[in-house]
Amino acid sequence: MPRLRYKEVVDRFADDIREGRLSPGTRLPTHRDLAAGEGLALVTATRVYAELHAMGLVSGEAGRGTFVKEVLPAGQGVDLPAWSADTVDLSFNNPSMPGQTDLLRAALRRLAGAGDLEALLRYHPHGGREHERAIMARHLGSRGVPATAATTVLVSGAQHGLTAAAMALLDPGDVVAVDALTYPGFKLAADACRLELVPIPATARGPDLDALAGICRRRRVRAIYTMPTLHNPLGWVMSMRRRAELVAIARQHGLTLIEDGAYAFLAEGAPPPLAALAPEATVYVSGLSKSVATGLRVGMVCAPREWIPKLERTIRATTWTTPAVMTGIACGWLEDGTVARLEAEKRRDANLRQRVVGDVLGHLKPVRHAYSYFVWLPMPKNVRADAVAKALLRERISVSTAHPFAASNPVPHAIRLALASVPLEALRQSLEIVDKVLADQGD
Repeated sequence: MPRLRYKEVVDRFADDIREGRLSPGTRLPTHRDLAAGEGLALVTATRVYAELHAMGLVSGEAGRGTFVKEVLPAGQGVDLPAWSADTVDLSFNNPSMPGQTDLLRAALRRLAGAGDLEALLRYHPHGGREHERAIMARHLGSRGVPATAATTVLVSGAQHGLTAAAMALLDPGDVVAVDALTYPGFKLAADACRLELVPIPATARGPDLDALAGICRRRRVRAIYTMPTLHNPLGWVMSMRRRAELVAIARQHGLTLIEDGAYAFLAEGAPPPLAALAPEATVYVSGLSKSVATGLRVGMVCAPREWIPKLERTIRATTWTTPAVMTGIACGWLEDGTVARLEAEKRRDANLRQRVVGDVLGHLKPVRHAYSYFVWLPMPKNVRADAVAKALLRERISVSTAHPFAASNPVPHAIRLALASVPLEALRQSLEIVDKVLADQGD
């Protein structure tokens, strides 16, 4: 079967970009000039650039044109790449406190000495055993979530919880409103579930709720995915008034609220979660990956009781149940206070790291929360985020650009710095290199 003509044009441009014959920052012909030069219809020329954009090779900027992007390693900012040992990882957060390995040894010894060890080898209920659900519900209750064992299920981490919520409660083609910059993991879950994401513009205080109300009037929106307490990547904590406004919009339009509380443990004194304000319409998702350890894939979902059977069936279809050894460790640490202690230590640690950010990058006006493990850094004028990321990789520093987080176009020129995966002194040195690279790119 002969190849379509426009596919040949796409492949030629892609090869020229990947091989360096078209250098990063090169302005490509306008759609009309491309159509004329290649003998294509204008709509077909537009399709060429759309495919190159989907491949991550070009970016379109309103009023300026289409530009060649820096070609970054596959998975940058979305999938966990296998960086070399000498690369400083500022793209993913892996917060860990001294002594956690010893905690794991002790927990495994405790499990090994348990009276009913054989129970860990058998099938468990899909949503978790009753006493485990009660322990998780008490943990959520400490955050203000009105959870009970009957309204809580265990999942294999918060990412699994988000995917399970999307699969169980929404249908392919449903429209979900999300922040214009949002958690990449939910974008992946939405793509797998064939959901349409509609971006909500951001303000300094959170999502633009007037814009959201307008979207709901124009579109048949089914759900809102939101991070009201310590937004990733922008670090905001929504005020009580704005939470009430968001709940009012959800109730007016009959929407499901999917509330992501993965980083909420870092923001003490935050207003009540949406799950407390609208328990009849909210799915609250959290986990222990950030508060305890990224390898401890245990999370929890609290939802209205009538939705629990759907969630349990989805858990059965995706993992059957959360591994019993993992839940045993997690529940033990919740009950003996280990999780609460680690959360307090990580709040102090995050604040120390944000102070380093202020010392080194404060003059660049980063967007951040004083107790978060990440920083959003908009690029200075005429500095391209992809070029900065590529230059930093040459310095053995990995960062995320805005592309994995963006739910709309144009994608802003910004980078997200994850602060939790390196020792404090190495973080300072790395941020100083980031500062220097930005200065060099702006020259």
